[in-house]
Amino acid sequence: MSDASAAPVRVLLIAPSLDILGGQAVQAKRLFEDLRGEAGVRIDFLPINPRLAGLFGALQRIKYARTVVTVTAFLGRLLRRAPRYRILHTFSASNTSFLLTAALVILVGRLYGKKVIVHYHDGRAAQHLAGWRSARLLRLADRIVTPSGYLVRVFAEYGYRAEAIFNTIDLGRFRYRERNPVAPAFLHNRGMEELYNIPCALRAFGLVQQRYPEASLVLAHDGPLRGALERMVAERGLRNVRFVGKVAPEGIAKLYDEAGIYLTSSNIDNMPLSLLECYASGLPVVATQAGGIPDMARDGEAALLVALDDSEAMARAALRLLEEPGLAERMAGAARRECERYTWAAVRGQWLALYRELGEKSARSDTVE
Repeated sequence: MSDASAAPVRVLLIAPSLDILGGQAVQAKRLFEDLRGEAGVRIDFLPINPRLAGLFGALQRIKYARTVVTVTAFLGRLLRRAPRYRILHTFSASNTSFLLTAALVILVGRLYGKKVIVHYHDGRAAQHLAGWRSARLLRLADRIVTPSGYLVRVFAEYGYRAEAIFNTIDLGRFRYRERNPVAPAFLHNRGMEELYNIPCALRAFGLVQQRYPEASLVLAHDGPLRGALERMVAERGLRNVRFVGKVAPEGIAKLYDEAGIYLTSSNIDNMPLSLLECYASGLPVVATQAGGIPDMARDGEAALLVALDDSEAMARAALRLLEEPGLAERMAGAARRECERYTWAAVRGQWLALYRELGEKSARSDTVE
């Protein structure tokens, strides 16, 4: 979009707002803010989770009713706003979430003759593509974009063409520091859901605590398994474990800065934003080899990687960081260099080129009509 005389492409970005704390909401906010500064794009935002007032707001606090009123309100706003834009750019998860958001955007895009980008962020893509007939609606999208080469490969296995544009990290939000020595102060910052396999991290922490009784663990975020995880901590007699619940984006940098080692024990994953945040903070990472994690972390360089659900290997890796001189510092340097691939400057050209291409195709379609 170097032609300053060309009219900016109008894009509607459709994604979760920060009322739903998570990687998609954080990434959507960052992308929106970065694109607002681009002369070639005029971008607006439509949340998939609109806040409603009065009776409808009250219904949003009731299970099941919340889904009905929220999706209805979202669809109504989408139908009203979509005609003003050339491109509908929707973030997407899998399964039911896809059906209630991205699938609607695809159909509305077809209704109005708009170009649709599906920005797919879920590590459960294989399950979705194999088991959900509604996933076939992805073939009606003009482009599928994922944050990782891993998901590009998954889509290819099922006959879909996707392209990778990385998530971005605002390095200025995090204080980079090397850990020397490394303190046995552990952090876990993922949703308390089955796919993230937090019990594996708790078992690993218990093994470390046998050697380092003073070791501590902070579990940030929340989710349906929190009660079971709290019971597991009590039953295993784990000490110095804190559940801090949801942490707003502006508060998460402090948790990274205070920690000595980051643990993530996912069974299913894509390209976790939390790893980039650790890299930007100089915080050494021990992670499972789930999904797209090996694409962003070579074992022994930016992170230490272990097999899925192997708590003993996770504990051994953590002990290496605590006891092997210079390892954490070397990893921190490699991780900080890895961050350069995920800055706005690194991905800006890809987004602008994609918008330009689809915007020009949309304009030609209008001319033909």
